[in-house]
Amino acid sequence: MERVLITGGAGFIGSTVADRLLDDGIQVAILDDFRTGRREFIAGALERGADLFEGDILDRDLLAGAVAGCDTVFHLQANADVRHGLDHPQRDLHQNTIATSNVLEAMRAVGAKRICFSSTGSVYGEPEVFPTPEGAPFPVQTSLYAASKVAGEGLIGAYAHGYGFTGIIFRFVSLLGERYTHGHVIDFYRALKRDPSHLYVLGDGRQEKSYLYVQDCVEAMLTAAAHHGDEPGAHVYNLGTDATVVVDDSIAIITDRMGVTPAIEKEGGTRGWAGDSPLIHLDTTKIRSLGWSPTLTIPEAIERTLDWFETEPAIVLDQEPTTS
Repeated sequence: MERVLITGGAGFIGSTVADRLLDDGIQVAILDDFRTGRREFIAGALERGADLFEGDILDRDLLAGAVAGCDTVFHLQANADVRHGLDHPQRDLHQNTIATSNVLEAMRAVGAKRICFSSTGSVYGEPEVFPTPEGAPFPVQTSLYAASKVAGEGLIGAYAHGYGFTGIIFRFVSLLGERYTHGHVIDFYRALKRDPSHLYVLGDGRQEKSYLYVQDCVEAMLTAAAHHGDEPGAHVYNLGTDATVVVDDSIAIITDRMGVTPAIEKEGGTRGWAGDSPLIHLDTTKIRSLGWSPTLTIPEAIERTLDWFETEPAIVLDQEPTTS
């Protein structure tokens, strides 16, 4: 039976991938240090036989034990705190780039050659073409997070070329849905739970982004993985929807769903912080050519996320805001 290691497997995306793989009869190993992952998210997976390796991905001995016997690695662990990246400039290097190098070396040691990697649409920086295709030239990077992901992609490409690895690289837009714990929707929700009369927004409210429902994202990842099998090379896919939403409209959906009418206070211009791209809109023609398409619109995904918040107050309300 196939066995898969998921780094960051207790996180938002990783735990969702774990559940789906278990549904498909695949053995699952989860590696997570629970800095952002949640034990609640993998309780069901562990009951169904998933193995847990708890600790830092930079622990090479732990990583070696986790990858042993695996055919494929879904490398989803990363530091994703883009907003505060400049406050900790080596965090992205260690948690994203060096961690990816360690994963590839651990795989090489045991003969595993198939890696599915969570990159980001932020690697395009501030491109000139929208929707942005996979073949768009990379501009100057605008965040340390994106720069670390570009480096990870480069390492995977080099291992694919030099060692015959199969690298399937996913450039995500931001994701929404059940188990979502990081981003503007949860930050606004928490803020409005604390004070429904007032909402503080970084930026001018016109930042425009695409979002994708997490289950649609996982389906796209598995579709691409199945399509390429063990085909050597680096295969890159944008994952997102064909639509976008501006922050102001997202706020309107959130406040309407919550039944509140706060005064909106904005600070800043077109960027909420250094590295915040004013527009992210990816061309998803390539993944759609494999027969995949999203099932939820962006407003539906926001509403689905808010509904999940209401069912999980202990998870949603016990953390400090991360970004807006």
